[in-house]
Amino acid sequence: MIRAMFTAATGMIGQQLHVDTIANNLANVNTTGFKKSRVNFQDLIYETLKPAGTETAAGQLVPEGIQVGHGVRPSSISKLFTPGNFVQTGNPLDVAIEGDGFFQITLPDGTTAYTRDGSFKLDANGQVVTADGYLLEPAIVVPTDYVQIVIGSDGVVSALVANQTAPQNVGEIQLVRFVNPSGLDARLGRNLLTETDASGTPIAGQPGQDGLGTLEQGFLESSNVQVVEEIINLILAQRAYEASSRVITSSDEMLQTANNIRR
Repeated sequence: MIRAMFTAATGMIGQQLHVDTIANNLANVNTTGFKKSRVNFQDLIYETLKPAGTETAAGQLVPEGIQVGHGVRPSSISKLFTPGNFVQTGNPLDVAIEGDGFFQITLPDGTTAYTRDGSFKLDANGQVVTADGYLLEPAIVVPTDYVQIVIGSDGVVSALVANQTAPQNVGEIQLVRFVNPSGLDARLGRNLLTETDASGTPIAGQPGQDGLGTLEQGFLESSNVQVVEEIINLILAQRAYEASSRVITSSDEMLQTANNIRR
């Protein structure tokens, strides 16, 4: 009975983390380029009361043993990089990645972060930046007297300047991909991910080549969170939490009954 209470407690703790993850997914349902998370669980060690293959007094080997589990624990939280829907905005600086890849962003300390959020802006100097003012890498500077910006599917950025008939090339957007994108670190928030030993080193290239996706100007990739799916997962997590709490209640009642036995 005591074992059952501790085992059930691990289930409640695990489901609490599950609910926390679902809450974060739902909170970011409208976040551009957001990728939902999934909690993965593994069972804990088992206490062996009788090993399988134990020899009986009659010399027989028992085909099955007795093992009692001690509950569950979260093993990891995976980022699921399935594509989100594209939303047409008409903004020439909004860019979506159709396929694999991340934009490269230069942080204030000089390090590089990665994102699927292509809602770019121009700063006072004509540099392409994120909503937080972080520079796109490689840096692209648009002339201040531009009248039109064209971003090709291959990442080539052209600007048509006033009083000119032909657009001029002002830079190229490069993408990177990772062997294990689920290993990227999301602690920075702001739709930014950073490299880790688990993700591997970034593999840079031109959009549309070497397995990288192409670019779509005037579109943004929405979150890949499916609200109905998350609500169903929330209901299942809540019921599992309730079931574990009932196990604790039942174990407590059994202990109380045992304590009340009189000779």
